[in-house]
This record gives sequence, structure tokens and C-alpha cells, in this order.
Amino acid sequence: MVVTRFAPSPTGYLHIGGLRTALYSYLWAKRNNGKFLFRIEDTDLARNSKEAAEAIVEAFKWVGLAHEGEIVYQSERFDLYKSYVKKLLEEGKAYKCYMSKEELDALREAQMARKERPRYDGRYRDFTGTPPEGVAPVIRIKAPTSGVVSFVDGVKGEVTFNASDMLDDFIIARSDGTPTYNFVVVIDDALMGVNEVIRGDDHLSNTPKQIILYQALGFDIPKFYHVPMILNPEGKKLSKRDGAVDVMEYKREGYLPEALLNFLIRLGWSHGDQEIFSFDEMKALFDPNNINKSASAYNQEKLVWLNAHYIKQASYERLIDELRFFDLDLSLHVKKELLIDALRDRAKTLVEFASLAKQILEAPTCYDEKAVEKFLTVDGLSVLEHYFEALKSTKELSNASEFETFTKTFLEEKNLKLKDLAQAIRIAMVGSSVSPSIFEVLEIIGYESVVQRIQKLISYKRS
Repeated sequence: MVVTRFAPSPTGYLHIGGLRTALYSYLWAKRNNGKFLFRIEDTDLARNSKEAAEAIVEAFKWVGLAHEGEIVYQSERFDLYKSYVKKLLEEGKAYKCYMSKEELDALREAQMARKERPRYDGRYRDFTGTPPEGVAPVIRIKAPTSGVVSFVDGVKGEVTFNASDMLDDFIIARSDGTPTYNFVVVIDDALMGVNEVIRGDDHLSNTPKQIILYQALGFDIPKFYHVPMILNPEGKKLSKRDGAVDVMEYKREGYLPEALLNFLIRLGWSHGDQEIFSFDEMKALFDPNNINKSASAYNQEKLVWLNAHYIKQASYERLIDELRFFDLDLSLHVKKELLIDALRDRAKTLVEFASLAKQILEAPTCYDEKAVEKFLTVDGLSVLEHYFEALKSTKELSNASEFETFTKTFLEEKNLKLKDLAQAIRIAMVGSSVSPSIFEVLEIIGYESVVQRIQKLISYKRS
């Protein structure tokens, strides 16, 4: 059984690079009828944020990546880690190091002066003397001093590290007794049954250390997949301006979760020329062995295009529910389906959708002055006034077809074209000369409000 996990550190919010890693891990487990686990790596008590941890969980719920079992919090497992430190000490695979910070700093300065790689020199590796007083020791693993550490990465192929270039007797527990990142990751992955680890290639340098720990603890080594980073269009590290923001910011900006997931799966993986993937298709097709070896470029235009596609495909009920987040409740509006149909091909985000809908549903409080100047000339205003009088004297119109028939009859009688009137009506209805089909807009607004809005614009122009 394939068992994967996502294990963020709650020192900040979940960003899209982390979400992509989580998505890949989730999909691979699901394709193999395996398990996807979720762990919060919160052993860094000084930097952890409870709010960040809660935000990561919230983001998971929003995008729909369900995990098996309870969330594992490393901060609740310190006694477990201490037992494994004790085990390694008893087996002679780890040792106490009493080197002071001043000694370590002096050693590194001397090594750098000789243009050597800064590294611990192992002076306490086989120490049997009397420990110095007043020094709380760190615990170091006995790492190999020669040879290589090799593994086959699912993305990069065979990867080999020379022990002398990469390793020293690295710390597995600090002087205050708290365990280090690489140590707890190995213990938790092994005990949770994780056998395939998909993560960013910024973790590649941690892998030889973790392999050493797997071997020292007698655990099976999982298969690793190190995924290249997401870069901005200029090939540099993503910044907040490029999209490296809290995942929930995408919700606040009006993106649907399926659009974001579809966008992320294509940042580093492909299936022919296919661009649009349902969630079921992702689970059926994704294979981390086919992840690109090179970094991917973030493309905001592609995300917007995908989001527009999913808005077009969404059901009435789904859009009504989503739009509540943007202070727009269409559930009681009698023309809600017509309004949605009028806007779903125009709006690229839910923010834009809500704005366009409110522009129709709420009478304008101001007008586009350039549009007023262009379309409400003396002649244009006169046509609108005559239309207003005719509209008031007719029976109440109830749908787009009736508004269209009435308007065409009015224009024929005045020997006018629709272009002589349409933009003035749009300005009266929404405050600008841009809107969906004018007759659909009139139906959505309703006869009485249409009359009131035209009267309001005429009064504004005459004042």
C-alpha cells in the first residue's frame, strides 16, 4: 500500500508550493488506493504559530484534500523522540557532545580560513573522559566518515552524495533536549508507515542525513521524489507579488479551489496536451515518476483562464453558495438564474462576478462621466426621455422578450436604431456603458426599478 504524507511547519501560512506538494502526495496515494496522512511539524516552539497551523488546516478543507486519521502534531510526541535518542545512545550509534558554542565558532572560523567546508570535527565521538562542568551536551549521530550515500529519486533518478562532502556527526537533539528536524521526520514517517515521500527539492540536502538515521534506527527507507521549485516568469524565486501568498488569499481573490488545483497539477506534470483535469481525472492519471525534472514557471494568466472555465461550468447552486462569501446572497432573487447566466461568461473571478452582479442589482450611486458625456448628449437625453415616457405609459413588462419588443417598436416609431438608445439605458441601469445583454439586464432589474433608474439618470443630467 502506498502511504504518503504532507508535513508542513506552522511557522507561516500554506503557500502554493506547499499545496502543490500536498496535492501530488494526495493524488498518488488515491491512485494506488493508499493512505494520505497529515502531520504538523511543530517542534520549533519558538517559531511556531497556532494561527498558522489553524490556517493550514483551513486551507486543506477549502481545497478538499481529505486525509486519513487524525492530524499528528509533533509537539505532542517529545517523549517518543527522547526514547529513540536514548536507544541510539545505548547502542553506541549516537553520543553526547560537550563542545561549547565558542569552541564550535572557533573551529568553523579556522576551517573557513583554510578554505575547508565548515563541519564538526568529531572530537567527542569516542570521548570517554570526564565531561566538562556546566555544559549541557547536544546529542550527535555517528555518521559515516567515508563512502557514499545513494538512492534512486523518482524525479531526479539516481542521486549520490559523498559522505565526506555532505556529512558530519550532525545533531539529533539540542542541549535543551528538543529533537532536530531530520531526526523527528524519520521517526514519524517510519512509525506512521509512510513509504513514499513527495517533497520540494529544497529538501534534497536533508535526504542523506535522513537515510543515515533510517539505517541507524533500523527502519525501511521510503522512496523519495524531490519536486523542482515553482519560479516566477523571470525564472526567480516566487515572491508575494508573483503568487507566493497564503493559499486562502486565492479564495479571498475569488478563485475556485478546483481551478487552483488544476493550475497546480500542471506546474511540473502533464498528460499529453490536456489542460483541464477534473479531480477524478487527476486521481486516475497522476504519477510522480513523470514529474518534470526542471522548475516550473508560475503563469497568472493560465490560472485566471482556468478559473473562468470553472465558473462557466459551475451549477447555479454552487455559485449562489460561493458568492455568499463575497456578501452577495442571490438565493431569494427571482431572476437569480438569469443573472448567473448573464455573468458566468464575463466574470473571471468570483470577486468580479459579485461586483458585476451588485452593479446590476443595486441602483447606481454615481455614473461614468465619460460615458454620460458621450452618450447623453442633447439628442441622446431627449431619446431617453421619450423612451421613459413611453415606458411609464405601457403595461408592466416582465421579461427580456417583452422589453425587447417594446423597445424595438418604440425605435421604429421614432425612426431610430438601437445604438441611439442602448448605451443610455445601460448607464441608467448600471452606471456605465458596459453590461451584459441590455434586455436581460432589464428583466433582472424589473419594470418598476427600470423606470426609477431611468428617471434618476434624467434628473441627474438635468440638474
